[in-house]
Amino acid sequence: MSYIEKNLLEVNKKIDEAARASNRKTDEIKLIAVTKTYGADLINEAIDCGVTDIGENRVQEIMEKYDKVNPVRWHLIGHLQKNKVKYIIDKVELIHSVDSVELAVEIDKKAKKIDKIQKILLEVNVSGEESKFGIEPTNCIDVCREISLLENVKIMGLMTVAPFTDDEELLLGVFSGLKGLAEKISQENIKNVSMEELSMGMTNDFPLAIEKGATMVRVGTGIFGKRDYTK
Repeated sequence: MSYIEKNLLEVNKKIDEAARASNRKTDEIKLIAVTKTYGADLINEAIDCGVTDIGENRVQEIMEKYDKVNPVRWHLIGHLQKNKVKYIIDKVELIHSVDSVELAVEIDKKAKKIDKIQKILLEVNVSGEESKFGIEPTNCIDVCREISLLENVKIMGLMTVAPFTDDEELLLGVFSGLKGLAEKISQENIKNVSMEELSMGMTNDFPLAIEKGATMVRVGTGIFGKRDYTK
């Protein structure tokens, strides 16, 4: 058994345990294998072991790997610049990191050209860290209303990146903050806005995110091992 297969078994076991502990069904939670810096051979091995969804942080890496990777659902999970939308609009299932109305307008424009309804998540800076991208929680409902008017974009939920910390209380606070915001937005009944997806939790904290309602967890090093940034 390869280390990737072994790691995937371990990650799926943790997902299952966290789901059960929260009285949730395991199939409510989608594993997004984060493939930043990992080559197509490792990604294909993970796909052979059952991975159905992969997340890339950078547009350039999607472009480089797209034709070398077996059929899979692609997610863009990193910061997206407006001028890069055109390169990935025909390739990605879901964009997790929409952090402004302007970006959504650009996605809408490019999606219209290829007759596609692009599914997106709004990235929310729940922790308030200055180093992080994302919409302020207090602005989120207004942003939802504006984006909901676009014809070729569909808001499917929210995403956040929690602080990199071992402080479980802090992490649980961030995850429950995103969940609470999603519930608030749901109550507004905004047309063309769904809150069915909550993308939160990474290798070091995904069981806590599942406890607070994550429907998508983004795991990279937990599957593929340590990243080599020199490549």
